[in-house]
Amino acid sequence: MPAEQTSTPSHAAVDRVTAALAEQGLAPRIVWFDDAVTTAQLAADALGVELGQIANSLVFTLDDEPILVLTSGAHRVDTHWLGEQLGGRIGRASKEVVKEATGQVIGGVAPVGHPAPVRTFVDTDLAAYDEVWAAAGHAKTVFPTTFDDLVRITGGTPTAVEPGRTAAS
Repeated sequence: MPAEQTSTPSHAAVDRVTAALAEQGLAPRIVWFDDAVTTAQLAADALGVELGQIANSLVFTLDDEPILVLTSGAHRVDTHWLGEQLGGRIGRASKEVVKEATGQVIGGVAPVGHPAPVRTFVDTDLAAYDEVWAAAGHAKTVFPTTFDDLVRITGGTPTAVEPGRTAAS
């Protein structure tokens, strides 16, 4: 686990995420790391959890519309395949598009706390875990949640993100 903080740090994006979670009836513990955890593996190691429990927040464009894909850290999104499933073409969003769509920077994008709703897809592989961890608006922050709550708070669509996987109900 990360080192205990003697005081709670503050950051505007994390504050927006905390407020958005509270609006959805959630008050999870925001965990602050001493250093940025810029990969799912680093986050899993720091938390002492399985890699698959990390919900990576990836911003893509679907035919020029920003979308958020919350995917298990245990695998990658097959953008070509997923684009076909969604009826369009998926591309990697630029850092400018990520910032504009979410109000957050790459490495700390949370599922919520954005200036406006972002169309969201939630990897069905995350449903295999009782607890998953998502970024909380800054590269040094995460919070625990569940698959069902991720879908609920984001208004997301449960979706397989690579071939051979099935969407959960």
